[in-house]
Amino acid sequence: MKFNCFIACLFLWRAGLCEADESAQPPGVDRQIAILQAVGREGSGNERAKSVLRKLEQADGRSLLKVLEAMEESGDLGLNWLRAAADTIMDRELAAGRSLPLIELGEFLLDSRHHPRARRYAYELIARLAPEAAARLLPGMLYDPSPELRRDAVQQLLEEAAGENSAQETVLRTLVYRQALGAARDVDQIQSIADELRRLGQEVDLPKLFGFLMHWKVIGPFENADRLGFDRVFPPENELDWSADYLGKEAARAKWRDFATSDKYGMVDINRVYGPLKEAVAYAYAEFESPEAMPIELRLGCKNAWKIWLNGEFLFGRDEYHRGMRIDQYQLKGRLKRGKNGILLKICQNEQMEDWTVQWQFQLRVCDENGTAVLSQNRPPSPISAGVKNTRPAIQ
Repeated sequence: MKFNCFIACLFLWRAGLCEADESAQPPGVDRQIAILQAVGREGSGNERAKSVLRKLEQADGRSLLKVLEAMEESGDLGLNWLRAAADTIMDRELAAGRSLPLIELGEFLLDSRHHPRARRYAYELIARLAPEAAARLLPGMLYDPSPELRRDAVQQLLEEAAGENSAQETVLRTLVYRQALGAARDVDQIQSIADELRRLGQEVDLPKLFGFLMHWKVIGPFENADRLGFDRVFPPENELDWSADYLGKEAARAKWRDFATSDKYGMVDINRVYGPLKEAVAYAYAEFESPEAMPIELRLGCKNAWKIWLNGEFLFGRDEYHRGMRIDQYQLKGRLKRGKNGILLKICQNEQMEDWTVQWQFQLRVCDENGTAVLSQNRPPSPISAGVKNTRPAIQ
């Protein structure tokens, strides 16, 4: 961290923008910031905030650090007010020919303990005032906990790789794309990088990169007439007996069976198992082997009603149908134990008959809080099947 701060100081000094200003904070700044932070929904506190904003805009440049710190504990509306104040302070100070505390802003940016959105704004300020310094700092943020800063660093890598067009640079481009792929967390960037690598003759295992669970045991169908199946407790919620044979929907026999998806975004299509049923419930179970106990996130995409359990502990459920679906739509915190862990999903299909209600599917991945895949020790190879069409990322 000290070395990074030294680099920041060096470039900001060369930019001629780091004169120190030790003037005291204007009186009342802390209180004014607190009022902006408190702005709530439906305009609560807006009028008072407008009055305070006019006063806070007269604060000197060093107040920017206080504004950044306040962003860490602000909601979205308060954040907007604070950004407006910071923008005005900066514009006024620059118009007056006064310097801004860029060294301190750089130190704030480089300290990953600060909130990601506040650090991102600090980066924007530095990029505006000292673009060379910002460009030189960005590569160090390739694995940053801030998703936006990480995205910017990945994008810089991609632009560099795109500029290498000579034949002798093929190896370099491939390695740069591989580096970018390991750091990228946004679906659009990952898809773009994977496409470039395939054009270079490289294989890309997207399910493994994301940490999608591809191998499941499924059982069903059970009844969901009048949408009562969501709250009804069917046998798989009480026991996991792989040899069991239960009475299912319309006297069908419900048995466990193995199912693997070859979709590159981990989509598990229940219709491929039972056909396009309506008013039905199915369960899916996956085993995950962890080398140690650790906190993780289960990130689910699903447009059907669902419930999820980890090691028998109910995490969350949503009794809602066909409201859209995307990767990482729901992010659920959990904790793996050392050894084998069980993940159970309940997926419900309703009675609607429109074409856009046919989907009965989900995708689930295991990752850390930054979106980095956490892989099971017993993870089989990702299935590949030319007979199964891979979907595009679910963003509808």
